[in-house]
Amino acid sequence: MRAFKFTAVTATALFTVSLAACGSDDSTAGSAAPAAPAMTTAAPTAAASPSAAMDMVNFGPGCAAVPADPADKGSFASMAQVPVATAASGNPLLSTLVSAVKQAGLVDSLNTADAVTVFAPTNDAFGKIPAADLKKVLADKKTLSGILTYHVVPGKLTPSDLAGTHKTLQGGEVTVSGSGEQFKVAGTASVICGNVQTANANVYIIDTVLMPKS
Repeated sequence: MRAFKFTAVTATALFTVSLAACGSDDSTAGSAAPAAPAMTTAAPTAAASPSAAMDMVNFGPGCAAVPADPADKGSFASMAQVPVATAASGNPLLSTLVSAVKQAGLVDSLNTADAVTVFAPTNDAFGKIPAADLKKVLADKKTLSGILTYHVVPGKLTPSDLAGTHKTLQGGEVTVSGSGEQFKVAGTASVICGNVQTANANVYIIDTVLMPKS
């Protein structure tokens, strides 16, 4: 019996000492400063500037006439997948331009160009030219080619790059003025749908045919 009591007392004492030891460890842990977690801080990303944001979107009232269905060949999504002459052929605003490009034999040249900017006159833009004059131009391949290549600038110009004077494939220069969503080309043509992407070009749809200086 005495042996049993001694064993019980000893066990109780050991249990008490263990609890005291645990309490001491907890107290020490609580007073120590916690270790700082390892962290990797990414460099802050600068907010996109208004001009950078503009360079990524289409703009202008004429964009509403572009088909919205991505499956349509004339939609922005479809045009972005193919070279510029092919892209224009699906756009309902540009059927007269496409006919003129074919007449001038420029389809392959435009489609294989590395990177260009195209000022693309709408059907209504060609409609401003007297019918007899337009028929005469369309029948003259050299003159027609000169007019069409005057609408093409080397390099893919974003909206923030657009204002300024640019050398054209025709050899002359064309000056663009304006900013934001308001641009004039050669002082006469307004951009009605800008920053249209194709596989090899940025297209700015305009409301007037540009005429190179003779």
